[in-house]
Amino acid sequence: MAEADRMTWVYVEPDARIARVRPYGVADIVRIPLKTALAAAALVSGTALAQTSDFATVMAGAMQRMHQAMAVPSTGDPDRDFAAMMIPHHQGAIDMAEAELRFGKDERLRRMAQGIIVEQRQEIAVMQAILNEKGGAPAAPQTHHSEGTHR
Repeated sequence: MAEADRMTWVYVEPDARIARVRPYGVADIVRIPLKTALAAAALVSGTALAQTSDFATVMAGAMQRMHQAMAVPSTGDPDRDFAAMMIPHHQGAIDMAEAELRFGKDERLRRMAQGIIVEQRQEIAVMQAILNEKGGAPAAPQTHHSEGTHR
């Protein structure tokens, strides 16, 4: 089976119990293997990250959380908006690096993951301080749930 045949466009809604397949081009989707999408749906439905033993599942959960958290409304202040979007992006990198430390075997990549964790945490602290000086992060967008997506 070709790799393209094993891939699908999905969006895992934060409060949904299943992954919802969306048309190509929607801004809030990512292209990931179907197995990973289903694993992400399992994470959303209540499987704790700490209990997850599959690398692909952990990574899918990290990506889903990162992309959701990066969706901040524009304030018109490029510096504030940049920091507000980059903090969850950096946290996503930390989550993924922690997955490498948990599952990875290559010592070069494990050292790189350790460095990523240290550097990204430092950069998050700087960006958070700047955001605090500028009045904090923009308010999270209102989410509208369709029927049947509430827990």
